[in-house]
Amino acid sequence: MAKILEMPKLSPTMEEGVLSVWHKKEGDEVAVDDLLAEVETDKATMEFRAFDKGTLLKILAPPGAQVKLGQPVAILGAPGEDISALAPQAAAQAPRAAAAAPAPVSPTAPTSPQVPSPAPVPAEMRTASGTSETMLPPETSAPPAQREPRVGNVLERTSFPGTTISAADDGRPDGGRVFASPYVRKVARERGIDLHGAQGSGTGGRVLPGDLDTLRGQATTALTRIAPTAPPAGAIARAPGLEESEVRALSPMRRAIARRLTESKTTVPHFYLRIDVDAGPLTKLRADINAELASSAAPGSAKGGVDPLKVSLNDLIIKASAIALVRVPECNASFSQDAILVHRRVDISVAVAIPDGLVTPVVRNADRKSVAAIAAEVRDLAARARARKLKPEEMTDGTFSISNLGMFGIDEFAAVINPPEGAILAVGQVRDVPVVVDGAVAPGKRLALTLSCDHRVVDGAIGAAFLAELKRLVERPLRVLAG
Repeated sequence: MAKILEMPKLSPTMEEGVLSVWHKKEGDEVAVDDLLAEVETDKATMEFRAFDKGTLLKILAPPGAQVKLGQPVAILGAPGEDISALAPQAAAQAPRAAAAAPAPVSPTAPTSPQVPSPAPVPAEMRTASGTSETMLPPETSAPPAQREPRVGNVLERTSFPGTTISAADDGRPDGGRVFASPYVRKVARERGIDLHGAQGSGTGGRVLPGDLDTLRGQATTALTRIAPTAPPAGAIARAPGLEESEVRALSPMRRAIARRLTESKTTVPHFYLRIDVDAGPLTKLRADINAELASSAAPGSAKGGVDPLKVSLNDLIIKASAIALVRVPECNASFSQDAILVHRRVDISVAVAIPDGLVTPVVRNADRKSVAAIAAEVRDLAARARARKLKPEEMTDGTFSISNLGMFGIDEFAAVINPPEGAILAVGQVRDVPVVVDGAVAPGKRLALTLSCDHRVVDGAIGAAFLAELKRLVERPLRVLAG
C-alpha cells in the first residue's frame, strides 16, 4: 500500500531543512536503509535514509526546497500502484523549490500603485454560521465586546459550534474576506507573505499551504512593478543612483546561529575576564614538537598526498585548558533551572569557521588525550565540518568552548557563550611586543586570553582562578605535556 514519506528529524535541533539532492529518482526500487536524499540542516548535511522498502512512485519536494518537519517529500509504494487518492493531498502540503529572493525596491520615485481588485468571495463563505464572536489574543483579557483585535490585517473569528475560521479582511466595501487556517497564517507571516486580497485554491477560495509559494511569487512580481508612495515615517530618503544590495536567503545553519546567539546574549548574563600571558615558551615548544614529528614521519608520506601531522598553538591551548578545567572544576559547569551541573568529563567544543557560518565539533575527554592525539582529532573534525559531514553527536554536549581568531590577525576579542556551557575562551594571536625583563626592555611574545563567563554558573573568583591556572600552564608548557 502506498504511503507518504515525511521529512524526519535528522538532528536534535532540526526544525526544517533544505533538500539538497535526491539519490533516487521516480521509479527506482528502494530497500530499507537506502540513501534517498541529502538534507542540509542547521548543523550539517545529513543523510535521509529509507525506513521502508518499495518503489519511489513520486517525488514531492524538488532539490532546493525548504522542508519543515513532517512535510511530505515523496510517495513510496508498489510498482505501478495507483496513487491518485494520495497525490493531491500530499502535493498540497508538499514544499516547493525555494523562490528567488525579492528584488529590493527603491523608494526614490513614488508612484501610485495600481493593485488589481481581488475577486469577490462567495457570500456563503463569508461566515460559517449566523453567529460569530471575535477571539482575543492570548495576551489580553479584555472581553470581545470591548474591542476586536487585529494582527496586521488578520482577524480571528470563531463560529459555533466548534468551527474556527481565520479571515483576512481585504478592506472591500462588500466585506469580502480571505479564508485561511491558523497554520497557513503563521507560515505566511514567517515568510513575509501578505494574505490581503488573496484567493486560494481550496473550496470557496480558502488559502491552502501549497498556495503560499504562488502568492509569494505574485507579491515579488508586484514589488518589481510598483514603488511605495512614500518612505516609512522617520526613514531617511535614499540617495538616487545607488546600486541595489545583494539579497541572500537565510540558510538553516544561519537561522540556527541567529536564534541561538540571540538567545545566549539575551538570556545568559555574560561577563568577561582578560589576561595577557607570555607565549614565548609555548611557541618554542610547538616548534620543537613539530620538528620531532617531521623527523619521525614515514619517508614519502607527504608525497603520498598526506601531509605530516603538525601541532598548532590551538592544540596546545586545548590541552592546557582541559588540564586547567580538571584543576578548577567549577568552571567546567552548566546552568539548569534546578541546579548547577559540574561535569566530570572535559569535552571541549572547538569553533570552526565554514563558508556558511560556524560549527563547534567536540573533542571528548581532552584531558586524557595527548597533544598529538588532539591535533589529529581537531584536524579530522575541522575537515569534516567544512565538508558538512559531521554527525549530530559530534557537535553536541560540550562542557567548555574555545574560539581562536589568532590566525586571522585578531589580537583579542570576547566570544559569545555557547549554551548550555558556562564559559568560552577567546584566543587572539601571538604578538611581538617589547617587555620589561629585570629592569630592561627586551623583545617578547604575548598572547591575550579572554574568558566569557555565565554569571549564573561562574563567579569572578572562579573565572580568575581558571585563568591563573591556565597562565601557569601556558608559561611552563612542559606541564601541559606531563598533564
